[in-house]
Amino acid sequence: MSPSLPEYYFRIRENGALVFRLDTENRNRRIEMDQIAVVHLKRGDIKPHGDRILSPNDLTAIRAWMQERTTLVERREVDDILRTVDHLNLTAQWVQSRATDDQLDQVTDTLLMAMHDLRQVLVRKKSDRLSASKS
Repeated sequence: MSPSLPEYYFRIRENGALVFRLDTENRNRRIEMDQIAVVHLKRGDIKPHGDRILSPNDLTAIRAWMQERTTLVERREVDDILRTVDHLNLTAQWVQSRATDDQLDQVTDTLLMAMHDLRQVLVRKKSDRLSASKS
């Protein structure tokens, strides 16, 4: 195997990945990708592909990837929310300085409902956390 290629390739998909073992040790020196498993992150499932039996090395590599991927997804999720805060600030500036009456007519009701819904959820969750910390 070429030292620059990893032993496994994870094709990301919604809620997980397809796992491939890479092989360059063939007579044509081409990269061959052999699917060995399907991973579902939310359930924590590792399902061998077809009638494969996964080796301990396979399972170790897949579990390490699952942990790294879960950490990355969680970090990105928080980052996305912080970007939303930035976007809300930019929206407020747009409304105050550049929005036309027609543009405001297009977005006001939808934006107000979304903000109202978000505020209700945030207040309820904060109240629950405060109640739990006092108990």
